Amino acid sequence: MLRVNLSETGRYCDGVKRRSFLQLGMAGMASVGLPAILRAKEAAAETTGTKKTSVILFWLDGGPSHLDLYDLKPQAPLEYRGMWNPIPTNAPGMEISELFPLQAKCADKFSLIRSLHHDNGDHFTAGHYILTGRGGVNGSDTAQRSPFIGAAVTSVTGARKGGMPPHVAIPYAMSIGLRPGYFGAKYVGLGHNPFETDVDPNADGQQVRNLQLPHELSMDRLNSRVALLKDFDRLRRDVDQRGVFEALDRFEQSALNLVTGDAARKAFDLSSESPEMRARYGRHQWGQSALLARRLVEAGTTFVTIHLGGWDHHWNLKQGMEDYLPRVDQSVSALFTDLAERGMSDDVLVMLCGEFSRTPRMNDGGNGGAPMSMGTPGRDHWGNAMFCLMGGGGVKGGRVVGSTGARGEEVKDRPVRPSDIHHTMFNVLGVSPELAFLDHTGRPVPALEPGSVITELL
Repeated sequence: MLRVNLSETGRYCDGVKRRSFLQLGMAGMASVGLPAILRAKEAAAETTGTKKTSVILFWLDGGPSHLDLYDLKPQAPLEYRGMWNPIPTNAPGMEISELFPLQAKCADKFSLIRSLHHDNGDHFTAGHYILTGRGGVNGSDTAQRSPFIGAAVTSVTGARKGGMPPHVAIPYAMSIGLRPGYFGAKYVGLGHNPFETDVDPNADGQQVRNLQLPHELSMDRLNSRVALLKDFDRLRRDVDQRGVFEALDRFEQSALNLVTGDAARKAFDLSSESPEMRARYGRHQWGQSALLARRLVEAGTTFVTIHLGGWDHHWNLKQGMEDYLPRVDQSVSALFTDLAERGMSDDVLVMLCGEFSRTPRMNDGGNGGAPMSMGTPGRDHWGNAMFCLMGGGGVKGGRVVGSTGARGEEVKDRPVRPSDIHHTMFNVLGVSPELAFLDHTGRPVPALEPGSVITELL
């Protein structure tokens, strides 16, 4: 059965002018009726213009250390600088970890923000800041309060091409052990939650859930059910004065197209890729997730998140980095190279970050009450200095924005907040930074917190 949330909005075309969403007035929005809200969001969607940019976000859940990945400090004391050396890249002046040799060859395709910070070391508060732009949660109150910024985007852009889900999470949406965590749409509408593949893309023969008809339901029977529902609803539509059913029709049709069309099934089918291409990305879950993400944006999905978990390295930092970083290196470099070869670089913004970084000074391996036998030194929580990688979609490559001090403890120059990342993303996607929604109490809430576009990247 196709289910549509009545709080969702559809696309309307009744003469509402561009930017009418803003012209309703923030003070009066809470009192407007449902049809006006629906029409206003449609008008806001028009501000996306002709851009067809998509986003692929690598989410490093748990918090990766900036000093071990993209902001190494070889001159710092041993307990700060870590275990690896920086290497030069093909972008002048940019150095990254020696465990990233493949990215070093394509650094001209991405830029690094080394001065990102939100100054919070709580996993949940930090994750909520990065993914939604707002605080309000913590380790003792972890429930999501605000919508994921990607859900806000796709609620007005939809998919870039028909027959594709606009917002996809590979293999699932998760932040700090919560699912869908802070990737949920909240008051933007549950229909804008991510479509989760829920399978390991590296495992052959697995099928993505919700793209196949039940065995007992043929296409003819499905079409008959749809026709019957339309007949059943006709009387109610005749007396509907609020425009709700028109909105439902659009969501229902999108869901039906997803199940009955070929576009999504073809995009999710990695078996059509050559063995050579699959090997380039790496025959592991992270690499194949990146390859699947490329296929999805190529087919028309607007926002894809890739969950790369396990970065909470309070101990055994050496083992963790030597396991994870080569896989990240292969996945990210293959994606940038593949997008360039396909002429898609300007159409896809690639991002990589986590909820926070790790303490510049390493611990003794027994942090958090763990016995010393837990292993080698690690790093703890740190939100005062962190990184974000951005490239493609019109973002210039080979740039370094901001810097940290000699020990990487704090931002030295050009501080960047999570909201600045979000404003830059909206700019790349062609979405109005003035976009707003009504929360569950009917209060108008801007999609973005105050911030600025990172102009050095555009």
